[in-house]
Amino acid sequence: MAKKADIFATPIARVPRLSDQVAEKLLETILERGLKPGDRLPSERELGEQFQVSRTVIREATRALVAKGIIDVRSGTGLTVTAVDSQAVSSTMNLYLRGSDVPYEQVHEVRSVLEIEVAGGAAERATDEGIAGLAAIHERLLARHQRGDGEGFSVADVHFHRQLAEMTGNDLFVVLLDAIGNVLLEIRRALSANEDRAIARQNQTGAVKAHKQILDAVAERDPVKAREAMRDHLATVYQGWISLRAASDLPA
Repeated sequence: MAKKADIFATPIARVPRLSDQVAEKLLETILERGLKPGDRLPSERELGEQFQVSRTVIREATRALVAKGIIDVRSGTGLTVTAVDSQAVSSTMNLYLRGSDVPYEQVHEVRSVLEIEVAGGAAERATDEGIAGLAAIHERLLARHQRGDGEGFSVADVHFHRQLAEMTGNDLFVVLLDAIGNVLLEIRRALSANEDRAIARQNQTGAVKAHKQILDAVAERDPVKAREAMRDHLATVYQGWISLRAASDLPA
């Protein structure tokens, strides 16, 4: 028999506010009609009449969409669809990852799916200019390693992987890689700053060789070899991170 107190433990379903429902419907309409950045929306008065709600509700709904960067409100222009900046998308994802409890294992899983295909795509679509740029970054990576510059090495490592994404010719790869970029940079810094300098040096030496293998495969325009080289590289990075976490207080 249920306890008397259980009567008060039944959860109450949350009903979305009217303004939230309007905002959701507005977004659906923008997407369904294929509206582009700069396209104008009806005025607040017209929207109020269409949704049969007050202008206060419309203002709250549009304010929510403005905060999300979906629409813009300008004096003399009214409501317009805004352009979504790729950097804003990446920044939002970075904030989410830094402020949430997403474990690195999950970030690595997504990274592997993304970057192995990026390596193959870069090899398939490589231009002489792109290969030259990748080689220049690798030279910088090697120079930072020889100089013992851990921070410069980590940044050059990031640039190498981003160059590969750019070489695919698919801007979405670049946006997605940038979205997890800060988390991956922190891992690179941790591996390069290992308290055991011999291990840190070993990690960097291995990374230089792995990047050279990726570079060579891309230069040969061999997507199979490039994917395999990236797969091996990421597996080594992951094992290095596991070892570092086991020997330190790094969060999971």
